Amino acid sequence: MNWYVVYTKPKWEKKVAEQLTEKGIECYCPIVTQVRQWSDRKKKVEVPLFNSYIFVRLAEKDRNSVFQSAGVVRYLFWLGKPAIVRDEEINTIKKWLSVPDQYEVSVVSLQVGDKVVLESGPFKSQEAVVQEVNKTHYVLVLESMGCVLKVQLK
Repeated sequence: MNWYVVYTKPKWEKKVAEQLTEKGIECYCPIVTQVRQWSDRKKKVEVPLFNSYIFVRLAEKDRNSVFQSAGVVRYLFWLGKPAIVRDEEINTIKKWLSVPDQYEVSVVSLQVGDKVVLESGPFKSQEAVVQEVNKTHYVLVLESMGCVLKVQLK
């Protein structure tokens, strides 16, 4: 059984994950807590880590069963085939989300193009390339995982 990426209607990630779970399909919708500000208050809300995407784990022959749920649009394809996500990548996302979001980060004048090895946090020991240097944040590209990491400076 493989993990596949399902594209959903906007803002339907949690609903689709709930429907699929009720139908006995293993799925994972990574959720993060963010502080959202309105004109009169601030509130913590849980939002999907990836907008309009959830992960489903099922056999190749059962792939069409997800389309019985409202809100499912299509599978994400890579090189003409449904994109398959490795178990290690799902576990890395779960591990990353289980770690409290308070990290101690020290920065020593990084330049665009520099290669760095992350020393702490969920991506510890991963090599990254500095893509952007800003007064408020750094953007790092984790090529081995195919993702971009934005590090906020405090």
